[in-house]
This record gives sequence, structure tokens and C-alpha cells, in this order.
Amino acid sequence: MAVMTIGKTVPKPGPLTVDDLQHTPDDGRRYELVDGRLDVAPAPSSLHTLATGRLTAHLSYAAPVGMLVMDGPGITLDTERTRHRIPDVAVIRSEDFQMPYTTRPPVLAIEVVSPESVFRDHHTKRREYAEFGIPSYWVITPDRDKASIIELRLEDGEYAEVSAAFGEEVFETSVPFPARIVPQWMLRLDGDWRAHITGPEETEETTKPAAGD
Repeated sequence: MAVMTIGKTVPKPGPLTVDDLQHTPDDGRRYELVDGRLDVAPAPSSLHTLATGRLTAHLSYAAPVGMLVMDGPGITLDTERTRHRIPDVAVIRSEDFQMPYTTRPPVLAIEVVSPESVFRDHHTKRREYAEFGIPSYWVITPDRDKASIIELRLEDGEYAEVSAAFGEEVFETSVPFPARIVPQWMLRLDGDWRAHITGPEETEETTKPAAGD
């Protein structure tokens, strides 16, 4: 049994639903639901916000028509409406857009890890997103020394790691659409991140087959 005592709300016995989230204060924290219980995360740090903002902008530019890149969309994970998550970034099909929250699996969910969310992002949400049927899940660590992106894809109901990139390495994927990202350029301040985030441009010399192939 859960009790809701947020703001001026009268205590409510029983599991909470997404309807109760309208009573949460607008204080910068993130309020999610886990089986009818509140899961509250503090306001994101500057690094977290920087990585999320740049990633959203970059993926929005790369996304094809019919794909929406959304910053912090609410996703209700069950028909009882007692499980509700807010990924840092999600990609959904235009036809799956709903208000006020989506109840259909996005094609990609992304979590940017904070110190207090390591277990939640790597384990709890990994399980929940897999059960909900989200086909692709990225976990991003916004480390100033060596940022990273881990890509997982749904296989037989569970996520399997398919690729990872660290620091100045180029992360490249074709799911849910082609994208290239250098993890460190989600955070660097010493240049134009937009010019560097995809990494070195491929040239004819680097892409043509070697002699004898």
C-alpha cells in the first residue's frame, strides 16, 4: 500500500496511478511510479542536462520524417497505470504520439546516468523497458574524462549489449535510424560540438576497398 503526501494532497491509501502525478510539485525533480509507489529523482546536474540537450538536438537533426525525438517524455508501462517512467530521451513514431503520456513502446529509450541512478538505469529500467517491449535502449555515462554510450537491443525478451563507445571513439548505429556520435563531444566546451559530434568525416580513401579485395 502506498500513501501520497505530496504538496497539499490528502493522503491516499493504495497504489498510486499516473492520475496522481498531477499533484506532484514543479520543483525540478523527476517523479516516476514503480508498482504504485513514487520513485523520486533529484533535479539533473549540469553535465546531465548538457548531454541530454545535445543528444536531443543531434538525434532530432538525424531523425527521418515520421520519427519524433522527445526530451523526457512520460511513458506509462502498464494497463493499471501504476508504472510510469520518464526516460531522458526517447524516439517514437509519429503515429504513436499520445497525450498526456504515451502508452506505446518507443523505438528507442535513452537514460543518462547520474550518480544516484546507476542501479536504476543499468538494472531496474533495463528490466522494465525490456518487459514493455522497447526494442532499443542506450545507457549514457556523462563522464568529463571518458563519456560512454552503451547500446542494447531486445532479443528474446531481454536486452543484449550490441555496441559501446568511450571518449573520442565513434559510436555508430543503424537503429532506429543511422546515427554517429562521439561520446566526449556531448560534454566538451572547447569547440563547436555540432561540427565534431559525428567524428571524422569518411573520405574516399577510408571507404574504398583495399587493393586485392
